[in-house]
Amino acid sequence: MVARTVDLRSDTVTKPTETMRAAMATAEVDDDILGADPTAFRLESEVAKITGKEAGLFVSSGTMGNLISVLVHCDIRGSEVILGDNSHIHIYENGGISTIGGVHPRPVKNNEDGTMDIDSIEVAIRDPRGELVFPTTKLICLENSHANSGGRCLSAEYTERVGELAKKHGLKLHIDGARIFNASV
Repeated sequence: MVARTVDLRSDTVTKPTETMRAAMATAEVDDDILGADPTAFRLESEVAKITGKEAGLFVSSGTMGNLISVLVHCDIRGSEVILGDNSHIHIYENGGISTIGGVHPRPVKNNEDGTMDIDSIEVAIRDPRGELVFPTTKLICLENSHANSGGRCLSAEYTERVGELAKKHGLKLHIDGARIFNASV
């Protein structure tokens, strides 16, 4: 068996094949804003189907996708998101969740494998009775694969455990999935 290294640190290190380039060059395109771009529509529909969601939205960058997702779930300025201290959203996205959305980041230490301890996440969740003086926790963010942990993939079991914790506290869960399809492979 031949071992090979697959680099999942960043979606930007993944280069398109010649077949992919040809598909891009010949894709039928139109005005996506007016709903006339059949290629964008097919992509959004296929991704929604694969991920089990009711709809998809094509955006131009992972940063934009993360910002939109955080703002949808943290719809009140002063909301708080729990995320890894070494996560892409926290380190590299120019503080957009705070600057644009007024969302407070509550970092929890990332382990070497990109996870955060479940107990540490739970401890970071604010008691909603303190909303007069503290931000209100609304969201937990994970990253899969985790770029700053060498592109390591989070297990489905770990993700489910964090999801159960989020549900227990009435929170939402967002996965920064810029490389989620790489991780699934």
